[in-house]
Amino acid sequence: MDIMEGLLTRRSIRKFENKPVPEAMVKQILEAAMMAPSAGNAQPWRFIVVNDRKKLDGMAGIHVHMKMVTQTALGIIVCADLSKEKFPGYWVQDCSAAMQNLLLAVHGLGLGAVWTGIHPVEERLKAFKEMFNLPEHVIPLGFAPIGWPAQQLKSESRFQDDRIHYNTY
Repeated sequence: MDIMEGLLTRRSIRKFENKPVPEAMVKQILEAAMMAPSAGNAQPWRFIVVNDRKKLDGMAGIHVHMKMVTQTALGIIVCADLSKEKFPGYWVQDCSAAMQNLLLAVHGLGLGAVWTGIHPVEERLKAFKEMFNLPEHVIPLGFAPIGWPAQQLKSESRFQDDRIHYNTY
């Protein structure tokens, strides 16, 4: 799949087959995530690979939009280590770029995923910090349940001319 096809066909997958994801694929996904741009090349991201069934099932109870996690083989939490920031506050952009790379890599490998947000919802932040024993300076941005898709979603163009402005609003 070429890059444009990947960008135009990636969809959020919320239904998964009961099949393991090979460790080599997980490494490829993380390598792609770490190739994201970051402010000052600080690369403040940290990743928690969650493949413990009890933890995955427990996550469904702390986030209303994470019920699908009970079907997945694994998931990855994208976090920011604030002690690694060169330009304070840019961690959200840095980690969002890493998450998007992660999602595209998942799609390119024939897997499925969905970005479930954690930051900036205080209850979610607190719950994830506790469940995963995160230090004070590490902030979870989002979680991506990952697995073999059990659904095929049609991609339709979202291009809208009225959203584009040239040289001024």
